[in-house]
Amino acid sequence: MRMSECFLRTLRDDPADAEVDSHRLLVRAGYIRRVAAGVYAWLPLGRRVLRKVEQIVREEMDAAGAQELLLPVAQPLELWQRSGRDAAYGPLMFRLEDRKGSGFCLAPTAEEVVTAVVAQEYTSYRDLPVNLYQIHWKYRDELRPRFGLLRCREFLMKDAYSFDTDLEGLRASYRRMYDAYHRVFERCGLTFRPVEAQAGEIGGDVNHEFMAVAAVGEDDFVWCRSCDYAANVEAARRGHAWHHTEVPAAGAPAPAVPGGGAVDAPPMEKVYTPGLPGIAGVAEHLGVGEDAMLKCIAFAVDGELGLALVPGDREVSEHALAAALAPRAVRLFGDDDFARHPSLPKGYIGPHFPGAAVVVADHAVAQPRPWATGANEPDHHVRHAVLGRDFTVDVWTDLVTVRPGDPCPRCGAPLSVDRGIEVGHVFQLGTKYSEALDARFTDEQGEQHPMVMGCYGIGISRVVAAVVEEHHDEHGIVWPPGLAPYDVHLVAVPGRGEQAAAVTAAAEGLYAELRALGVDVLFDDREASPGVKFADADLLGMPVQVVVGAKGVARGVVERKHRATGERDELPLAGAAAALAPGGPRR
Repeated sequence: MRMSECFLRTLRDDPADAEVDSHRLLVRAGYIRRVAAGVYAWLPLGRRVLRKVEQIVREEMDAAGAQELLLPVAQPLELWQRSGRDAAYGPLMFRLEDRKGSGFCLAPTAEEVVTAVVAQEYTSYRDLPVNLYQIHWKYRDELRPRFGLLRCREFLMKDAYSFDTDLEGLRASYRRMYDAYHRVFERCGLTFRPVEAQAGEIGGDVNHEFMAVAAVGEDDFVWCRSCDYAANVEAARRGHAWHHTEVPAAGAPAPAVPGGGAVDAPPMEKVYTPGLPGIAGVAEHLGVGEDAMLKCIAFAVDGELGLALVPGDREVSEHALAAALAPRAVRLFGDDDFARHPSLPKGYIGPHFPGAAVVVADHAVAQPRPWATGANEPDHHVRHAVLGRDFTVDVWTDLVTVRPGDPCPRCGAPLSVDRGIEVGHVFQLGTKYSEALDARFTDEQGEQHPMVMGCYGIGISRVVAAVVEEHHDEHGIVWPPGLAPYDVHLVAVPGRGEQAAAVTAAAEGLYAELRALGVDVLFDDREASPGVKFADADLLGMPVQVVVGAKGVARGVVERKHRATGERDELPLAGAAAALAPGGPRR
């Protein structure tokens, strides 16, 4: 492709709305352009990268036994109503009506429609297993689209769906997809980790996110350097570093200290703490560590008041709290809730508040010690609150958000926390959708059973952004060879002297030779200054740059630069095309 003919306009300045490097560089380099909030046009270079990612995914899906189909973007809303996910997605879903008033949605994903299709076609155990996938556009009406391609309202996704007769078959299908995802992301040049995760609106009991490690990622994940444990921070667990003998039951007396004996503490004492609703200020005022404070967080559970208890130096995981009380609906209190409950003193709540319907505590609260906590009265706290004597707990669980240095739940080594971009997610769904949409098979005995499903997503357009986040420098994008829109960026620098015609002829000849050898080459034949051409070459990020200039042509050589390392060498002009072709020598 000649740059003089390419639909491409690079920008010298960063776009005003760019918050992350991938957004900034993809726009500046002319790969994408914003059409509306969270909606982008993919220009020719960007489309070539997108196709490279699609091809890698397609090859690995085919190799894993999945079959490609194409499902509609406009889906009957009735299917989503049958599964109950129309309500689960709520305002995230784009909804529309046809001229007859029938409801449709723009697909945010495709579990419902693919299940309905399979239910029409397959009815026997002999038909299964089957795994179907598509690469298609998805739509979610994000409240705040941001970070360019990382949080869009329109995005390209690979979604696959497996159908088996039993859990054993599902686990085998899941493993094939899990392994295929490793190959996909390795081929894309990503540093990634599969982590245990929350299922979200998709559902299912077992699932893993594939996180591309990136400082700008919107998700934290926890991992262990000593074993293979890794989890999204929402699903992460920690080992217990304390040494109580057992977690007490609700209403139990004060736990015994290691070695025997009850907690030796004076009676609970109320202390005046004016204008100190926060943990740090109270701890300093009372002369205790923040870990000696007992934090009491109010939440609503099916319309009733609940309290979540954690040590003062830790944060409550809302996901862990919801899991501990499932299937009841849980929501942490906000300012409006406190306004409706004037008797609940925000910042001064204690675990002995008389109106709490349920008290949930982290296992660390069972440590044999007295606590400082809220007195359930504005501007007051209490000292020496003892579990079993002064307050009780109804539900024990791992309730805190994991942080760096917490012990690994598998091996006890310190955990690390990194940020990442979710580029893939795999789920063992079970029968959630097959039961709702009547996708059943008849077994050898003539009995009917719901199909056992899995689903497997990769954010194709997100992968592009994640790759740029990992592979760039101060000059521009540095594409891994497997994803670059072109293999070689050929730059002609003819100058204005008597050698200009010879340089142009040499560059044109090399361009023709490379194309004849099947090399994808972007040829900068523009009438532009060398500085502009070199800056654009670095910005666009092809793996190899080849410069044809007057001094080199006079000596019968061209200069080669490896974009990733900056290494430069010279190639004989006569053999340059063969050296740059696939399988040619690197140096």
